[in-house]
Amino acid sequence: MASSEAGPGAADVRGKDGAEGAERPGAVRLENITHRYGRGAEAVTAVGPVDLDVAPGEFVVLVGASGCGKSTLLRLMAGFERPTHGAVRVSGAAPRPGEAAGVVFQQPRLFPWRTVGGNIDLALRYAGVGRDQWQGRRAELLERVGLEGTEGRRVWEISGGQQQRVAIARALAAENPVFLLDEPFAALDALTRERLQDDVRRVTAQTGRTAVFVTHSADEAVFLASRVVVLSKRPGTVVLDLPVPLPRGEVDGEALRASAEFAELRTRISHEVKAAAA
Repeated sequence: MASSEAGPGAADVRGKDGAEGAERPGAVRLENITHRYGRGAEAVTAVGPVDLDVAPGEFVVLVGASGCGKSTLLRLMAGFERPTHGAVRVSGAAPRPGEAAGVVFQQPRLFPWRTVGGNIDLALRYAGVGRDQWQGRRAELLERVGLEGTEGRRVWEISGGQQQRVAIARALAAENPVFLLDEPFAALDALTRERLQDDVRRVTAQTGRTAVFVTHSADEAVFLASRVVVLSKRPGTVVLDLPVPLPRGEVDGEALRASAEFAELRTRISHEVKAAAA
């Protein structure tokens, strides 16, 4: 039986009056969420009930077996869907697609007829950034994800890992306080995946954005998270909410992964995910 341990974010977000913290930029709150697909006898409850508070600046990783509702919760936070029951609040308001958060999907979903820079420019345009600022912002975003000098290259001329870096830069363009990532490294080789984990950890620390990340991997969850939330099998509910007391600043990723503390947390999360899926 999986256990539940409240992470530090819950108390921080609620604030003294139980509502004040939800108005802060970057705060995410799921209040008694249940979400179903279909109607009548064919209806399937994908997730719920779930209560979850994410404090501004936290990096929360949702982990669990396939079909447990991780991606459903992320879509609700992004505003792509509305919950069947309950309420979602991002920075104190019901989320609207394209406004509530920057989103990175499993596939980069870049526009192949545009250059790398053209993909970034389009994101800047939709974010309301003035054209006179595009060159500087584009260069800044590409430098942030380690792709300096690639703005003139076509999408098919760069690797899958580089394409995902462009997707991350594009999601950062709007400077939304919330960053949502749905298994963005699942299709990548192990080495590229580790490099991008390092990048996302660094970028979120630099920008101070709230991040919610979906994965199947206990290893990835422990490396990235300031807090790990394990979901049960469908319908997904929270069975473990665990702070991750590992260094969050500039760290050696290889050394962190090799540490005893990392191994202990990874083993525990892996055990909890397997127990929750049983």
